[in-house]
Amino acid sequence: NIQYHWIQIEDMPTIWQQLEDVGLTTTEACGDCPRVILGSPVAGIAADEVIDPTPAIEEVKRRYIGSPEFSNLPRKFKTSISGLADVAHEIHDVAFVGVDHPEHGPGFDVWVGGGLSTNPMIGQRLGAWVPIDEVPDVWAGVTGIFRDYGYRRLRHRARIKFLVKDWGAEKFREVLETKYLDRKLIDGPAPEVPEHPIDHVGVHRQKDGNFYVGAAPVAGRVSGTMLMGVAKAAERAGSSRVRLTPQQKLVVLDVAESEVEGLRGELDTLGLSSDPSPWRRGVMACTGIEFCKLAIVETKQRAKDLVTDLEGRLADLTEAAEVPPLSIHLNGCPNSCARIQTADIGLKGQIVTDADGNQVEGFQVHLGGGLGLDAGFGRKLRGHKVTSDELGDYVERVVRNYVRQREDGERFAQWAARAADDDLT
Repeated sequence: NIQYHWIQIEDMPTIWQQLEDVGLTTTEACGDCPRVILGSPVAGIAADEVIDPTPAIEEVKRRYIGSPEFSNLPRKFKTSISGLADVAHEIHDVAFVGVDHPEHGPGFDVWVGGGLSTNPMIGQRLGAWVPIDEVPDVWAGVTGIFRDYGYRRLRHRARIKFLVKDWGAEKFREVLETKYLDRKLIDGPAPEVPEHPIDHVGVHRQKDGNFYVGAAPVAGRVSGTMLMGVAKAAERAGSSRVRLTPQQKLVVLDVAESEVEGLRGELDTLGLSSDPSPWRRGVMACTGIEFCKLAIVETKQRAKDLVTDLEGRLADLTEAAEVPPLSIHLNGCPNSCARIQTADIGLKGQIVTDADGNQVEGFQVHLGGGLGLDAGFGRKLRGHKVTSDELGDYVERVVRNYVRQREDGERFAQWAARAADDDLT
């Protein structure tokens, strides 16, 4: 989603109107209801997408967002519908992932019961293939099961992931088919798992011959001035479409080949590199204590400072291309809005004791989590915490241990799973 800060209350009606004028809405942006529907930022243009999910997303929104039918769910409910594995589908309440059925062609594989926070769970495949025109009905069926069977009396267990864990995918699919759809679903294959996480950073050819350019702000923090600059740069490059990604990146679509380098230069001048260091490319951070009442520590500025620090400390590895982009996610509390359990290096904010016995801001460390090839939550070293001031020292130490000890082609998550505790602390 997008969060606007420093808003004056008297400006809200105008802001709502301007958001709606460009297709953005605050309807059910919070509460126990269907929240955001994530779709690929390059839906309809990506050369490698299985299917364009846009019609399904629009139909789900038209039928159900704001409908009383699903306005009082046991807890919030998050959805992704994408023709690419680029929206963290493994950790949504319900997800539809593009897949090519050997007999029926392009459609979607259905996942249910993913989520993070203090009880992280990877979603489970139902093993069902769904054509695009049936996605809204299946979505409504899954949501209806959650509404009717979710654990309302226990709010800390009220997310659909707990129901799916207790039932299992087989029973969930049976109830969906018999009580909500009145038909059998078609068995289908699992989606292909990409070799690398898809973040859309860099220059990529579209299916129509144009290009899209993905750039990286630091940990998702941008200003109005920066966004105005992006809009003007995109227009000068002949584009009228800008998208945001679930990795806190920004993508300009529909750029002619002759305009690509000029656009990249303008974005870079704005502080939005399309060829960022691995540290800038891989960092994410939640809102943090500056604006979130649940946060315990500061995150956005801390992430920015960490990126700058690592770009200096690890310049030798960056220049020698010794390390791929590593995901470093900072969260201000245990709720994991920045997906700390699925990062190479996840940092959960808490108050810790420093060497002098003072209570200071710091982080509990999670290592080797991931999605895609490394879908899972990695290692949480017992009792290992790092103060905010020690972050640069700590990350440098772990990264250098990884580079020194890794086997040929070994990903960070694979190394972290086998590394000795002393090499991870």
